[in-house]
Amino acid sequence: MAKIAIDARELRTSSGRYVERLLKYLQTLESNHQYIVLLKPQDMDGWDPVSPNFTKVSCDHKEFTFDEQMGFREQLDRLQADLVHFTFPQQPILYRGKTVTTVHDLTTLRFHNPDKKRTSFVIKQKIYAQVIKRAARKSTAVITPSGFVKDDLAAFSHVDPDKITITHEAADRITDNPTPYPDLQNTQFIMYVGRPTPHKNLERLIEAYALLRGQHPNLKLVLVGKKDANYQRIAADVAAKDIPGVVFTDFASEGQLRWLYEHCAAYVFPSLSEGFGLPALEAMVHGAPVVSSNATCLPEIYGDAAHYFNPLSVEEMTDAINEVLTDKNLRAELIKRGGHQASQYSWQRLAEQTLAVYNRALND
Repeated sequence: MAKIAIDARELRTSSGRYVERLLKYLQTLESNHQYIVLLKPQDMDGWDPVSPNFTKVSCDHKEFTFDEQMGFREQLDRLQADLVHFTFPQQPILYRGKTVTTVHDLTTLRFHNPDKKRTSFVIKQKIYAQVIKRAARKSTAVITPSGFVKDDLAAFSHVDPDKITITHEAADRITDNPTPYPDLQNTQFIMYVGRPTPHKNLERLIEAYALLRGQHPNLKLVLVGKKDANYQRIAADVAAKDIPGVVFTDFASEGQLRWLYEHCAAYVFPSLSEGFGLPALEAMVHGAPVVSSNATCLPEIYGDAAHYFNPLSVEEMTDAINEVLTDKNLRAELIKRGGHQASQYSWQRLAEQTLAVYNRALND
């Protein structure tokens, strides 16, 4: 029997789906290990274990801080865990215990966030790069969500690829009843779900949409996501250019999101860089035809279930979306292939593969 600590400080962030699903399905597996789940204080009341092998502990050490490097390390030393799983790269780099680290992608190292002060952001990027390299090298095992990230990380950090295990994520069907957007009923629209940071490439998507309106004058573009500073900046640019029909939903409930997936003419994913590409896979689960960038891991994850374009070419993006809007046979084939492709991924299997990584690490 081993004591395994799981760093779940990112549980309630926008990237926390991986952590939440991992914890859920690990608890369904037969294991003699004892698990300690490390949660932020504000998350302690929002997550409870269902397995007697799991306990939760408050971890009041903020990511990317000096306190993470010193205070969190001291907490881990006191826990005396046989293995610690850092579900994201941020961690005390001087912690000497046995570790597994999940690296979701290297996107943060390659793109600037205009919502942040440039000088401080560049400094943080440089520090983060060293943290990732150090974490990858000192970890007993590393987990990535795709083969692309595995190869990217191995080249970046110079670690043996055999040390890295791929555990694909999965998309869940939304069980909440669909909740319509009254202004979008009986309206043709394309959609995107997610953050508006630069690598998501929304500016080119909006340019493509503006061109599409020449052939589809009633078409709308629905951008789903919390209206943060980056979305506000994009909305102001849309207003300044007087582009009609762009809808910023702000936060959408699960029921609203399900309705949008089920009624959109196409889900468009224009991203320049992804580690897995979960939103478009979720769209496939709900019967939306997907038009996707061909960048980084996306062809690996979507296979033949998406209609691809070069994300740097507005013209290619426009043509690809237009083909899905106008070709009923292509649309039907994408919907069929999308449902099949999404069914190939499983959170249960991810948990089983992760437990296997733990067992190998414990025996190394």
